[in-house]
This record gives sequence, structure tokens and C-alpha cells, in this order.
Amino acid sequence: MFGRRRRFKQLLLNLSAIGVLLFFALPAIWIVFTAFRPGNEVNVTPPIWIPKKITLDAFASLFGFNPDIAAGVPVFDYMWNSIRVALISTVVSVSLGTMAGYAFSRFRFRGGSLIFLLIMLSRAVPGVALGLPLFILMRRYGLQDTVQGLALVYVAVNIPFTAWLMDGFFRQIPQELDEAAYIDGCGHWSAFWRIDLPLALPGMAAASIFAFLAAWNEYQIASLVTNTPAAKTFPVGLFDFTSQFTVDWRGMTAMSVLMIIPAVVFVILTQRRLTEGLTFGAIKG
Repeated sequence: MFGRRRRFKQLLLNLSAIGVLLFFALPAIWIVFTAFRPGNEVNVTPPIWIPKKITLDAFASLFGFNPDIAAGVPVFDYMWNSIRVALISTVVSVSLGTMAGYAFSRFRFRGGSLIFLLIMLSRAVPGVALGLPLFILMRRYGLQDTVQGLALVYVAVNIPFTAWLMDGFFRQIPQELDEAAYIDGCGHWSAFWRIDLPLALPGMAAASIFAFLAAWNEYQIASLVTNTPAAKTFPVGLFDFTSQFTVDWRGMTAMSVLMIIPAVVFVILTQRRLTEGLTFGAIKG
């Protein structure tokens, strides 16, 4: 009797969790359905939830294969810019943030706590307040409307979170391992590279996912410092489907599907490390 009641309770919890996930995934599901539905089903009332016919016309138009519809949107430029910006900012911010987190967790130096606090407080500044200063800096140093300038901004934005996250991971690694490495003749850098870094790979995977998605999906800063296809990313490029009186919803959702695919692939590739990172230190041996 007790086992049956327990299974029934677990079933209710699972169904509730599935219902909550479907509720939050509903916008993404609607975007995918709209990208693959015929044009005459997009703005109908009442809305048609499940497409009666699956078509790739929106994607054919997006990539210029449909001669009847000319979207005129440089999709490949936006895709290449987004990939470069996200990868550059992720690699640099995770590398610097990991070393910063290691330094704050392992070494005690004058003003260290204050510096760490100031770095964390930089995350409290809203993105709107950064818009004008970033625009002036980018223009003054010739980085406006460049992939390198946008990636540099995302590096600065992501380092505080990465440093905080990696500081917590390194604090979970016993310092006795470092001390044993020092006895064996390793220096600080060698101990970091051979001992601490391999153990912190789950944390780096988690930080990489957050940094990649933050750069991949960011719109506000990118819309301020980019204005041509030479540096525009996917989120900014979505507005190419809007005009004064109309919106090409199918084209916009088709590009949104293209935006989702790399992010999903990146998360799948690092999922195992992410799971290890989120549960690191939760179970004591």
C-alpha cells in the first residue's frame, strides 16, 4: 500500500513537471510551428496551433532558393558573426575567469576581497546604463560595428560571473592536493594546470554554456554597437523582417529556428560536464 501511494505521488510529480516544462516551452514550440507552416495559416483567427501542412518555403526564401520571394536578409553573414562573437567571447571570458577564480580562491593578498566584491558589483549595472558609454568607447577606438569590438564587450560582461562561478568550484577542491604538488616540486602554475584545472572542468563547462548563451542571445548591446551586416548578429538581424506596416513572421521564426539549433547542439555536447558541474560538491564521499 505504501509503495503504491509512493508511485502514485511520483507520477503526479512527473506529470506536473512535464506540464510546467510544456508551458514554458510553448513559445519555442509556436516559433517552430510557425516556421514550418504555410503562409495562409500565420495570421488567421482563430489561430491554427498545429500546421495542416509542413512546408520549407520560409527557409527557401531565407536562403534565397525561392525565386518568388526575395527576403534580402544576409543570413549567412549574421550566422557567421554570431558564431565568431559567441566562440571568441566564451573562450576568452572562461579562460580569464577561470584563472581569476583560481587566484581568488587560492591566494590571500591585500585588497583581494574588495577587488572581488567590486568585480561582482559590476554585474549589478543594468545593460541600459552601459549603452551610451560602450557606444562612445567603441567609436573612439574604432571598434564600432566590428565583431572584435562586440566580442570584447561580451568578454567584459561575462568575466565577473565566470570568476564567481569558478571561485566556488576551486574552493571545493582540497588545498591539500596543491600542497602535495608543491612538495613534489610543482610551482603554482604547474599545480593549477595539472591538478586543479582537470578537476574544475565541470565548472568550466557550466561557465561556458552560460557565457555562450549570453553572447548568442544578447540583443541590447549588439543593437547599439553594430549597424551593418559586417558585425550584426542573429538577434539584431531579426529586425530585418520588420517594416513600417508589416512583419514577416514566417521569415523571423525561420531565422529563430536557425538561432536555436547551434545553442541546442552546444548544450548537448557539454551536457554531461554541465550536470557534473551543477552537482559538484553536493555529495560527499
